[in-house]
Formats: sequence, structure tokens, C-alpha cells
Amino acid sequence: MEIKSALLFLLAIVSDTVSADPDLLQDICVADLSSGITKPIKKKISSDQLVLICILLIFLGVKLNGYPCKESTKVTASDFFFNGLAKPGSTNNSMGSVVTPANVQKIPGLNTLGVSLSRVDYAPNGLNPPHTHPRATEMVFVLEGQLDVGFVTTSNILISKTIKKGEVFVFPKGLVHYQKNNGATAAAAIAAFNSQLPGTQSLAATLFSATPSVPDNVLTKAFQVGTKEIEKIKERLAPPPKN
Repeated sequence: MEIKSALLFLLAIVSDTVSADPDLLQDICVADLSSGITKPIKKKISSDQLVLICILLIFLGVKLNGYPCKESTKVTASDFFFNGLAKPGSTNNSMGSVVTPANVQKIPGLNTLGVSLSRVDYAPNGLNPPHTHPRATEMVFVLEGQLDVGFVTTSNILISKTIKKGEVFVFPKGLVHYQKNNGATAAAAIAAFNSQLPGTQSLAATLFSATPSVPDNVLTKAFQVGTKEIEKIKERLAPPPKN
């Protein structure tokens, strides 16, 4: 038991080195998206097995900064290229907006570089609903049209503005924010992030379509409404059935 505790303590000490490093350790570290190393272990493992895995990782000198690096001989120009932002995405959905990400999962060469982009397209009256990016600050640049944008501080103060083509607005890291196209024509924007994978949590989807579901008694008390209202919202936000 003492040996296990000592090994786990050692792992905690070196965890910053083993699991991540905020600075580049080499010129490039193209993500090996097929490695599976960053995927969660779904099988239950014992404490003895966990200790053995930790020891193995330490002695192998495994360093992860997002994704493991692809072998340099297998790196190509396509690892640094993506054309998915060139054309508008389809906004034929209930929100009238669509986000097309250009992150490390689309551009493996972004691994460890700490930047990414997204394109957001909005139909007339389209909304990119209130959401957060837990790992990044966002800077949005309007390509076409105009947008009503805003974020809410932790003091519950709304900071909002209408921005038009060529203008920029910043959403601080982790704060709830939104963009709404109140114009009669389509709009588009490019969003820049200081993270290779900023993550997105849409408030409505997170609360009303999580798996397993957030208990109704939590939501009814939080929003001060009845169970019927909660169930109606859940039905509307439920993902389409898989074929």
C-alpha cells in the first residue's frame, strides 16, 4: 500500500511533464489522430493496473501536449492544410446558424501551437446560441452582414454591441456569449481562438440534452418552472434518432 501511495505521489509530481507542456518542445508536433492515446479508457482497471500503467508511461518518457506527435517521416503538407472555411455552411436548422471548426482535429499540424479558427454562418435572424469556450478566448471578425453580439461577466453584467463587416469583437475565456443576425440577409464571421481545441458548451444543450439527463428536479428548481415545461424543452433539444 505504501509503495502504491509513493508511486502515485511520484506521478503527481511529474504529471505536468508527462501529460502536457505549455511550450513547444520541437519545431512541429503534428497530431497523430489515429494513435488513440488521448481517448478515455472505457474498461474498468484495478489500482494495481493503474500503477503499472503510470510506471510504464514514466519510464517510456511519454510526453503529451494535446495529441502525441506523428513520426516526422510521415508529416506532409496536408497536415497543415484545410479548405473547409472557403464556403458557407448550411444554416438549415432550428437555430439558423452553423459553425465550421478548423481545429487540431481538422488540421493536425496545429497540435501544440495553441491556435485555431472557426467559420460561423448565419441565416437571416439566425442565432449562435449562448455558449462558452472553457479553454480559450475568442476574437470574432465579421466577413459579411452585421451581428448583435454580447457576453455576460461573472458579475452578471451584459457587454453587448452591434458589429458589421470588417469589425472585431472579443469574448473573454470561459464567459457565456452569443451572436445574433438580426439583419434581412445572411451573415458570416471568422472566429479565432488561442487554443488548438477550445471546446464548446452550449448552455441549452448542456442542461437539457446531457447524457445521462440532468434530473428534472434540478432544472425545475433552477429555472423555477414545472416539470412539463422542462420536458417540452428536452423534447425540442433532443438529438435526432440514429439510423
